[in-house]
Parts: sequence; structure tokens; C-alpha cells
Amino acid sequence: MLTAVDHVQLAAPPGAEDLLRAYYSDALGMSELPKPPVLAGRGGCWFAAGAVQLHLGVEEDFRPARKAHPGLRVTDIEAYARRLREHGAEVAWDDDLPGYRRFFSSDPVGNRLEFLEPHHPEPCLEAAG
Repeated sequence: MLTAVDHVQLAAPPGAEDLLRAYYSDALGMSELPKPPVLAGRGGCWFAAGAVQLHLGVEEDFRPARKAHPGLRVTDIEAYARRLREHGAEVAWDDDLPGYRRFFSSDPVGNRLEFLEPHHPEPCLEAAG
């Protein structure tokens, strides 16, 4: 039985780690996770924010994902979009998903990312019980 998504892996070209760190840490506000020593030699970097983990792995013949993407829930989506623009990222709003505000952006190597926030946040389960 599936219980959760542990992480999402995206690809990156060799040598892009510094660009990725600047974007995922500074622009997205994620913390870099240390890679296990046996995997560190492969390059790439891992990031986390709360329960969300994104792993960026090196792919020699890299091509950015232009359609496939992780969907990342955020709070205060307007402020988050502003934060990304302040870090030089483009933000493309999309109103096609009922019940959500969302936009798309790309990381510095071209991977597509979706950021979304429900119009009506889900009620806290503890408060309901």
C-alpha cells in the first residue's frame, strides 16, 4: 500500500549544482540535505522544506522536463510568486485548475515546476475531531 511520496527526482546537467543551490535554497527557501556518501560522488543535490523533498540528479544527456513537473503546494501564493520574480525567475499564472490558484515557473536548468494553493484551505483534521 502506498502511504506517501518520499521525494521527487528531477534531472540536471553536470556541473549545475551551484545554480541549483542558489535557486532551490535562496529562491524557494528549501534547505539542502546531505547526500549519503555512497551517492554524493554522482553529483547533484537534494533539498527539503517540511515533508517535501526534491532530489536533483546529474544526467549526462540532460534535457529539461518541459511538461512533466512536481506540483508544490504553497501558502500565500502571491508572496511566493513575488519571491521567485525577485530572484529572477519567470512566473506564468494559470487559471485552468478549478479550486486552486496556481502558476508555473522553471528552475535555472529549465525544469518545469507548478506552485499551487487551494482557494479554500483544507480544514485541520485535529480541529474537526
